[in-house]
Amino acid sequence: MTQVDAHYDLIIVGTGSGNSIPSPEFDDKSIAIVEKGTFGGTCLNVGCIPTKMFVYAADTAVATRSADKLGLSAEVTDVDWKAMVERIFANRIDKIAAGGEEYRRGPETPNIDVYDEHARFVAPKTLRTGDKVISGEQIVIAAGSRPMLPDVYAQARQAGLPVYTSDDIMRLDEQPRRLIVVGGGFIAMEFAHVFDGLGTEVTIVNRSEPLLKFLDADLAERFNAVTRERFDVRTGVTATAVSESGLTLSDGTTLEADAILVATGRIPNGDHMDLHLGGVDMLDDGRVKVDEYGRTTAEGVWALGDVSSPYMLKHVANAEQRAVSHNLLHPEDLRSMPHEFVPSAVFTNPQIATVGMTEKQAREAGHDVTVKVQNYGDVAYGWAMEDSTGVVKLVADKKSGRLLGAHFFGPQASTLIQQLITVMVYDIDLRDFARKQYWIHPALPEVTENAILGLEL
Repeated sequence: MTQVDAHYDLIIVGTGSGNSIPSPEFDDKSIAIVEKGTFGGTCLNVGCIPTKMFVYAADTAVATRSADKLGLSAEVTDVDWKAMVERIFANRIDKIAAGGEEYRRGPETPNIDVYDEHARFVAPKTLRTGDKVISGEQIVIAAGSRPMLPDVYAQARQAGLPVYTSDDIMRLDEQPRRLIVVGGGFIAMEFAHVFDGLGTEVTIVNRSEPLLKFLDADLAERFNAVTRERFDVRTGVTATAVSESGLTLSDGTTLEADAILVATGRIPNGDHMDLHLGGVDMLDDGRVKVDEYGRTTAEGVWALGDVSSPYMLKHVANAEQRAVSHNLLHPEDLRSMPHEFVPSAVFTNPQIATVGMTEKQAREAGHDVTVKVQNYGDVAYGWAMEDSTGVVKLVADKKSGRLLGAHFFGPQASTLIQQLITVMVYDIDLRDFARKQYWIHPALPEVTENAILGLEL
């Protein structure tokens, strides 16, 4: 039998959303937090927050360069990459991460111990972290995910070639003059926008067509058209070799670049934890298996966030954390994981935001579907922006007036969609929704108003 060095009421593995569990309601419990990396998880350190800080700078640069359509003469004369990195990381992100760890180690949370080495199960409810073995009455696995790196790129990276992932591309010492972005999903498209916006020559390489293939067909068509106008896009190909100067592709062509960003997806970290020794099962796709309440197959062991969730989104991980926190404290009144009406946004330029079903999904589900595609350029604020590509697409049920899906492609998409998330969550009938409230004129939400009025309900 393994000797246990310390026993706790609760062990939390991971300090992304898991770090929000120890609220004042847990002050009477002994807690261990295990974090082998930097406090704050993916979102704070290498994901949502720093990427959007780069996105904002890139948006500003793109708007400046395209100001001539508004009758303005403007240009970006310099991009100070090092100052940008310092502003984002040294002045903001790194301080928050360090402060979070300091707080958990400090006198403010005397019931919490912090362990900073990797955690693996050695027995049910028992983990080894470094040279310590700890056990817990309850364990929450919130270990997150990591970038996927196909073999050809992993080998090149090990050989010292300039291959990067989203974990380290933002901390480069110098901005690359030419960048190859490998992938066609959220992460790839956002970084393509960032670097191109800041002046890097970007080439996108993806094995399939289209890019962002999860989108509703109308949005996917528009996004791919805009993207091909902006970038050198190579689809239907993979890399057969990586060199110091770039890639050789499966069609025999070569691409030159100073750096290669591989953004082909993320892998849940459960496979690094010897879960089987703790009685915790995994799904075929690598996620920790959980039930509707976040319970794993091992009694007293829970999981949340990227390591187990069908949605690798921070707002979902936060919502799952709230459910699991409640369930830890109230086993007699379990709450389900909140997986209805999950929205997402892609911070490209233009932005994309979506919630609910695509038109195809709604028809396949048997709904009597009505659809409206509304151009941004058909409302007054769209005229002000001289927008020519933005659209809102709504998918609704004719008989009930229920909104089934909302899809935005254009400026402020991630903000505009929030009103329609509310419509879906509260099951508001669209048949009188547009006329029961004022829509400020001539603000951009009029594009949503007009889309609703255009539905055949």
